[in-house]
Amino acid sequence: MLARTLAAALFVAPATLYADPITVFAAASMTNALGEIETAFEAETGHDLAISYAGSSALARQIQQGAPADIFISANPGWMDVLEEDGLLAEGTRRDLVTNDLVLIATGDADAMEIDTLPEALGDDRLAMALVDAVPAGLYGKAALTHLGLWDTVAPQVAQADNVRAALALVALGEAPYGIVYATDAVAEERVSVVATFPADSHPPIVYPMAMIAGHNGETAAEFMRYLDGETAREAFAGQGFGVSASN
Repeated sequence: MLARTLAAALFVAPATLYADPITVFAAASMTNALGEIETAFEAETGHDLAISYAGSSALARQIQQGAPADIFISANPGWMDVLEEDGLLAEGTRRDLVTNDLVLIATGDADAMEIDTLPEALGDDRLAMALVDAVPAGLYGKAALTHLGLWDTVAPQVAQADNVRAALALVALGEAPYGIVYATDAVAEERVSVVATFPADSHPPIVYPMAMIAGHNGETAAEFMRYLDGETAREAFAGQGFGVSASN
């Protein structure tokens, strides 16, 4: 019996030993979609995924400081540009993955509204946004409000959060009646309503690039990047409201 047990262990051990871990740093707005993809990928390949979610700016700075990420998925091209300029991306691996839209949300079941009525709707309350000078969702939101001539009016009432999911939580919990997030964030939170969508020309295109980090787990990381281009991943992204980038 002992011999058979040992033999069985030896037979199944290689699958465990060679299930290489992959560390992914991803924008917080990808939490739900990547959560679905992670489950499917691990089941199909036997590889372990470790995904760290935060604002793209925080993740990029961690990579600059030597954090052991294999893959970075940013919510805007700017922070990927920074890492590319620093020589931290594996050559030829950068490409656009998905796109997104920017929306105005409100707590609970709220009616649609015109964006230019936001100052009146806010009154003395707060507008939840991700960090407006660092986090992509905040940068896009500030750009849109500036384009629409509203930034100077609402800026004193902005409650800034570390990332877009933290801004979403402020609205979901009723701590701020309105917020600016990605359309995909609104899909993921039933306690908020989309009351308006910002015009596409009011902010830079919301594109999520991904790339492998130079010197980190090339073979298995490349396998996961290919998986992100496949049907299972595309369905997960679409189900959460992302658009597939034309360059993908």
